[in-house]
Amino acid sequence: MDFRPYQIPALVLAALLAASGGTSAFARDHDDARRAVEAGEIRPLADILDVVKGKLPGDVVGVKLEREAGVWMYEFRVVDDKGRLLEIHVDARSGEVERTKEK
Repeated sequence: MDFRPYQIPALVLAALLAASGGTSAFARDHDDARRAVEAGEIRPLADILDVVKGKLPGDVVGVKLEREAGVWMYEFRVVDDKGRLLEIHVDARSGEVERTKEK
């Protein structure tokens, strides 16, 4: 998959905005994500994108960072070449694709 120069900053912004429910939630989520990166609990989004870009079957249109059962996951929204919207969950520490489902 080919990323245009503006896509990674846009994805980071989209992830932060999608994870927020308001300004205080936004600040808290942003701080939690920053602390997790600094503590080595997760890899930065740019690193994960480098790892998974060949594994994602289309264009990334959205991304969220979530905690699922205590595990940090990046949730990518991808539109494939057939126009289907896919939700792809990637372990935020390892970069391994955990599951994919069609939306």
